[in-house]
Amino acid sequence: MNQNLVANPWLAAVEPSPIGETKRWVLGRSFPADRPLIDLSQAVPGYPPAMALRKHLGELLLDPAVHGYTPILGLPVLRETYAAHLSTFYGSSIGAGEVGITSGCNQAFCLALMSLAKAGDQVIVPRPHYFNHDMWMRMQGVEPVSLDFRPGSGAVPNAEDAAKLIGPRTRAIILISPNNPTGAVYPPATIHAFYELAKQHGIALILDETYKDFLPEGERPHDLFADPSWRGTLVHLYSFSKVFALTGYRVGGVTAGANLMAEIEKAMDCVSICPPRLGQEAALYGLRNLLPWARGNTEGLKARADMLGDGLTRSNRWRLVSIGAYFAYVEHPFAGQRSTDVSKRLADEENLLTIPGDMFGAGQERFVRLAFANVADDKIPAVLERLERFGA
Repeated sequence: MNQNLVANPWLAAVEPSPIGETKRWVLGRSFPADRPLIDLSQAVPGYPPAMALRKHLGELLLDPAVHGYTPILGLPVLRETYAAHLSTFYGSSIGAGEVGITSGCNQAFCLALMSLAKAGDQVIVPRPHYFNHDMWMRMQGVEPVSLDFRPGSGAVPNAEDAAKLIGPRTRAIILISPNNPTGAVYPPATIHAFYELAKQHGIALILDETYKDFLPEGERPHDLFADPSWRGTLVHLYSFSKVFALTGYRVGGVTAGANLMAEIEKAMDCVSICPPRLGQEAALYGLRNLLPWARGNTEGLKARADMLGDGLTRSNRWRLVSIGAYFAYVEHPFAGQRSTDVSKRLADEENLLTIPGDMFGAGQERFVRLAFANVADDKIPAVLERLERFGA
């Protein structure tokens, strides 16, 4: 008799998370003081939340009210504050009823996809893709349709190429900018072209702007919200995790028209009833008090990106494809070798933990992602040194 329950075949067919896989490469190892582990795998802030935020949350824990449920789509005051923030940032008018607070941006994506697509539908996703997006679609029986960037484009996809992929089962196009995994910042004209394409075909544009706060100050990434009809096309995703260093709090946001928000609310109620209250309080405090603090961190990350980018540009072996926000996407110098093998050897021989391009989709065997936000500035020279020494 079979003693094992039969798993959902759609779920069973999906490979485990690349983050867990790469972490296992160094699990249980010890590292010498002269060559410690440098972890460039998972995208996490290299600094803690602001002390003022931590003290604020500590005081809030004494209040019995903060330990209960909130409304399904989040605290009304947070929804109002977040909607006002988006309105100011994008120079538009977005209502509190058009935003919802979620348990991180991953959940925002999952809920948005559930509200738009069913099993058998297709969604266009640029490749290399954010692996959790691809994983969730396949778990739901939704078919990802890969859109590759053109050589020399700096990893920026082209709407004309996407147009050729739209068919009767297409329900949405996904964009992430600044991008994960490539770091590429999509020009406003590119984002607008994808929006117009989606609008023309009556499908959704799911725009994930988790890393929008790491753009240069005063730079508006697009003007999509200025279109009075945006609610019929655009679904916007966001995360408070990176900007306020709240990765463990699990708090994100989704913005959409009222009809779609009603469907998202139904799904949210079944998945987690409401977002974690403490995470919501942290996001609210951050929006009200910590945007200058966040801007200082962004400027520091930009300097780190410049340092890493300059070093990679000077390399005769590693080719910089794109860089921005938290990530650099580089072409490794080992022709004929899969990036998974290259990344494993980097971990074994140089104590440098990266994520191979293989884990971001087919055809990415020559690439490696470096999440440089994880480390302090003084580690960047060591990263560059180890890359140059590796396999030379």
